[in-house]
Amino acid sequence: MALLEVRDLTVVFERKGEQPFTAVDHVSFDVEPGQTVGLVGESGCGKSVTSLAVMGLLPKRGARVSGTVSYEGANLLSLSDREMRDRRGRDLGMVFQDPLSSLNPVIPIGVQVTEVLERHRDMSRKKAMVEAAELLDKVGIPDPTRRLTEYPHQLSGGMRQRALIAIALACRPRLLIADEPTTALDVTIQAQILALLKELVQDLGTALVMITHDLGVVAGLCDEVNVLYAGRVVEKAQRHELFAQPRHPYTHGLLASIPRLDAPRGEKLHPIKGSVADNIPWDHGCAFAPRCPNALDVCVRITPEQEDLGSGRLLRCHNPVQPTVPEEVSA
Repeated sequence: MALLEVRDLTVVFERKGEQPFTAVDHVSFDVEPGQTVGLVGESGCGKSVTSLAVMGLLPKRGARVSGTVSYEGANLLSLSDREMRDRRGRDLGMVFQDPLSSLNPVIPIGVQVTEVLERHRDMSRKKAMVEAAELLDKVGIPDPTRRLTEYPHQLSGGMRQRALIAIALACRPRLLIADEPTTALDVTIQAQILALLKELVQDLGTALVMITHDLGVVAGLCDEVNVLYAGRVVEKAQRHELFAQPRHPYTHGLLASIPRLDAPRGEKLHPIKGSVADNIPWDHGCAFAPRCPNALDVCVRITPEQEDLGSGRLLRCHNPVQPTVPEEVSA
């Protein structure tokens, strides 16, 4: 049974004198305990806004949120601010994208970890400091007792990211959302952070929502992948199926633009032409049509409906990439 059920989540930003902007458009997905679900797409496709809506962190003014976000049967969107504060940290944890701006620069790391323990687990300051040191040690920060007295600017980028993970896991939440947790980190630290998240999911049975534009992260961590474009899910599939047979031209383009180790020397990359801003409204047609190599006349006139391909795979496209047939079958 799904721990988190998101149904038709829509976020519209409104500003006086300007047209409303739909950042998330009827997004639906489920996350089960111990499962890692990826939200993938270019910057500006609505991934982070989706996570902020789930956590109840969008501003009350200027943002209109609709749909349902069910956590263990309770709709998080209908809870009061006090009820959401009780759930955040205790039931729901989040690792934000930029650790330097997410951590308070004038408060020691130890205070930022212990306040979660004191607030949600009713610990005394003394016991919370002991627990905080154990948490920092668990996420791989050396000399954790000394690090508790230090400020965020005294830690490296990798340590700050680990400290954020420690804060998010302080109360052992059943759902963890990681928003680009490896951004701006070198590849060695990236691998360590991903290994840590994978270990935590396996050991604690935590449900993890991984938000990223890095398909390498998806390949090593996610069980199920939702590909977003212009606020909508255009393809959903299990990880192995998605990489083996991408059906949406956007997914195919994302994979084709990644450098391959087995490619011949000097082979050029194949980037997706244009930018995220080059789109049309979903109620007029397919938002990806202006950039799509498979676009037909119907793509700019009729909105593609979401098609169920079986085995939990969903696709929203008028002219998808045709699956390749293995050589032994075609023979």
